Amino acid sequence: MEWKELEEACAKCDRCSLCQRRTHLVFGDGNRQAKLMLVGEGPGEQEDLQGIPFVGPAGKLLDQMLAIIDLDRKDYYIANIVKCRPPQNRDPLAAEQEACIGWLREQVKLVRPKIILCLGRIAAQRLIDPSYRITREHGQWVQKGGIWMSAIYHPSALLRDESKRPETFDDLLSLRDKLREVQQEN
Repeated sequence: MEWKELEEACAKCDRCSLCQRRTHLVFGDGNRQAKLMLVGEGPGEQEDLQGIPFVGPAGKLLDQMLAIIDLDRKDYYIANIVKCRPPQNRDPLAAEQEACIGWLREQVKLVRPKIILCLGRIAAQRLIDPSYRITREHGQWVQKGGIWMSAIYHPSALLRDESKRPETFDDLLSLRDKLREVQQEN
């Protein structure tokens, strides 16, 4: 599938009940040829209203965090496990994730990233390991299918608990180093 075909098919998706409440599909955003792909769990209110991932308060914090290591949206592609907002921003249910994961897999095939950074526990458990523990394993690197993967605390968690920000800063420095390593390989 090519980008246009994928996005059009995803926009028609009715595989789970989340589609019934959406204002906009939140497909993805950024550089479609990036070496780095960021993956969150699902859209929030602002994302649903605008149809763009990570544009609300957590997205603004994410932009600030990535700016510290000289990254902006031209440097990465960003998407979510589910493309429609769960009610009251609850975690996406396993059935909702399963209904939507194929769209993300197709996005990964098209982007062909060298690195995937999971934003939060839900994305890490879906993409890295179902038993992933964000408090113990954040910032650790694993390789799956030729792609380096790691996770950081979700930016919304950092808005609620600023004490996790120093750890996240260290994880961002590790991301910067991994990006440099991957770029030197090419």
